[in-house]
Amino acid sequence: MREASTALLADLDPDSNVTDLLLEQHAKDPAHSLYARMHSGGWTNVTARQFLNQVTALAKGLIAGGITPGETVAVMSGTRYEWTVVDFAIWFAGGVTVPIYETSSAGQVEWILHDSAARRVFVQDRAKEGLVRGVLDASTLLADTLVSVVRMDYEGDAPNLASLAAAGSGVGDGELERHRSTAGLADVASLVYTSGTTGRPKGCEITHGNFALVAKNIILFLPDVLLPNGARTLMFLPLAHVLARAVQMICLSAGVTLGHTASAKDLPADFRSFKPTFLLVVPRILEKVYAGAGQRAALARRGWLFEAAATAAVSYSQALDAAARGAGAGPGLMLRARHAAFARVVYPKLQQAFGGHLRYTVSGASPLRLHEAHFFRGAGIPVLEGYGLTETTAPCTANTPALTKVGTVGIPIPGTTIRVTDDGEILVKGIGVFKGYHADPDANAAAFVDGFFRTGDLGFLDADGFLTITGRKKDLLVTAGGKNVAPGPLEEKIREHLLVGQAVVVGDGRPFIAALVILDPEGLEQWCARHGHPAMSRAEAAANEAVRVAVQGAVDEANKLVARAESIRSFVILDADFSVESGYLTPSLKVMRDAVVRDFGAHIERIYG
Repeated sequence: MREASTALLADLDPDSNVTDLLLEQHAKDPAHSLYARMHSGGWTNVTARQFLNQVTALAKGLIAGGITPGETVAVMSGTRYEWTVVDFAIWFAGGVTVPIYETSSAGQVEWILHDSAARRVFVQDRAKEGLVRGVLDASTLLADTLVSVVRMDYEGDAPNLASLAAAGSGVGDGELERHRSTAGLADVASLVYTSGTTGRPKGCEITHGNFALVAKNIILFLPDVLLPNGARTLMFLPLAHVLARAVQMICLSAGVTLGHTASAKDLPADFRSFKPTFLLVVPRILEKVYAGAGQRAALARRGWLFEAAATAAVSYSQALDAAARGAGAGPGLMLRARHAAFARVVYPKLQQAFGGHLRYTVSGASPLRLHEAHFFRGAGIPVLEGYGLTETTAPCTANTPALTKVGTVGIPIPGTTIRVTDDGEILVKGIGVFKGYHADPDANAAAFVDGFFRTGDLGFLDADGFLTITGRKKDLLVTAGGKNVAPGPLEEKIREHLLVGQAVVVGDGRPFIAALVILDPEGLEQWCARHGHPAMSRAEAAANEAVRVAVQGAVDEANKLVARAESIRSFVILDADFSVESGYLTPSLKVMRDAVVRDFGAHIERIYG
């Protein structure tokens, strides 16, 4: 068993709560731009004073409507500025926010409203209002339940933010303060439901202390990222995910100007117009940027130049990493010369794709492929990988600009201890660990041991306290021969190939290990251009012998990680779309393994038949 800890850097008054973070910013500089909103003419800044006024007006509307301290209020919306206003208004009114993913099914909405007992719901627009009202009309769980639905847009005469704020005009400041100050650090601020790869979502009780203490300590942990003058970031991950909410709280407390966008297709244009200095991303975003850059170079008949620049960037980063580990002297003279040349003619174009001012990216939610991690670092945009779960209010470990090991998820954040048990399970204790699962004593009893939260993830700590994730305990496959196999490292290695979007390793109870491979459309297009093949659809590629040979090469590389008894003996390329919409990825882009194995059972049977 090993442990690693980082000391707490900032503490807070136990009687305070997350609303005090906004009041502090307002007191510091009411004219500071906390947010920026996209309008047709560009980005418009929202000052701390303007934001506070909007929040308190809405909170008074909730109070006038009869909200009681501790009452749950649901929010179903994509990422947008109004989400943030509503979140803080709920807290100023003494309520508890219950996020619902905008992609949630009617059944999931019904369960969350029932389990959380939320009787007020904020929805993004007319379509989401229709979904919620349809759930209420058809539900037996919510029969005879009176639920107020408020839209965040301003169409028609439906209850909306403006009408709610107007309804609170008679509520005094004293009454608002009574509601705002009711909660302390130990009280629940948000009931966040796990996206869940199996079973019904569980409600995680995230406290005011979880959000506020993580915010205060991360700022001191990552000052180079968060505290430079003019720090800006664009939030495009779902605010229903605890990682996005935690980072939003960190940005508020640090005074980082934050913009919102929910449109994936508009991201490139939004990056260029907003000009972020750092970004919170999931690995898929970086992988798409990398593939897109290679594709554009190939179409311009400069694919050779991009390949050379990418190789130099990766080699440069690997040499830096080796030196940091004491296994090398760093980049050699020839490599430094090549890297410097590409830093003048190639890497700046990558920087421009992000707006020209990006200094860091922070990556979480799932593992980033090593190749891309080294590429972006070598190209001048370091990727700081971190690790966390809903139950840890997202970040519990992270790399920093000064303390980075590519391939790891960093060291514990301040006020946090990481323990790895003898069987490899990662346990966490610290400021971000949640209060417990809502109304689920059995789950709580199983979730904690000796005051540590049992993550269910497997990994190891090195001598410097850096954590590496190797897989999920529940995902371990046991072959018919009794061999235990962790699918995660094999899947990640296969995904490093340009052609591969996702890989799912199977073989539980089977005579050997196999894999389901899903091609990446953009990677496929780039691969065809590079290798002189005509463009082909994913269906055509799945049956193409040259594609199969290339994927076999990726499988062979993965097999080098394990003994022969644990190696992948067969694979099938699926003509399938793995996305949130198809039901095979969670909103945080993790593979729904059980759904894949169920729906593609016929393919699996053919492998073993």
